[in-house]
Amino acid sequence: MVSVFDVAKYILEKQGRMSTWKLQKLCYYSQAWHFTWTERRLIEEDFQAWRNGPVCPELFFAHQGKFMIESKDLPKGDAKKLNDDEIESVDRVLEDYGELEPYYLRELTHEESPWINARHGLDKEAEGHEVITLESMGEFYGAQIYG
Repeated sequence: MVSVFDVAKYILEKQGRMSTWKLQKLCYYSQAWHFTWTERRLIEEDFQAWRNGPVCPELFFAHQGKFMIESKDLPKGDAKKLNDDEIESVDRVLEDYGELEPYYLRELTHEESPWINARHGLDKEAEGHEVITLESMGEFYGAQIYG
């Protein structure tokens, strides 16, 4: 298992400079799909159901105050820590989501049950810090594959 910073470094090295919103969503989808495909956690840190979609707080606090980010802006993380299976998962996520706009990714997560269920009972403008569980990710994204 790798850290969110390792995955973020890999994504930034592969895709280049991007918004912090987009980076957060790509890391989230990497976690969700890797778990769905392998039944193993990719990223050791959790994602929470924040107002603007899934967010890993540790990553957020490392890039807080920045709108755009590139690999050199992250104080830690090593893309070389990802093994072949992890790279394959992240690469598949980047193929499917990597060209999408940050706002579209945000809206997409807002339509999916892992984020919706973690925010159950919260006003749409409430901050919210409930963890989006791996189980909810696996159930939802697995249903996308197996119908």
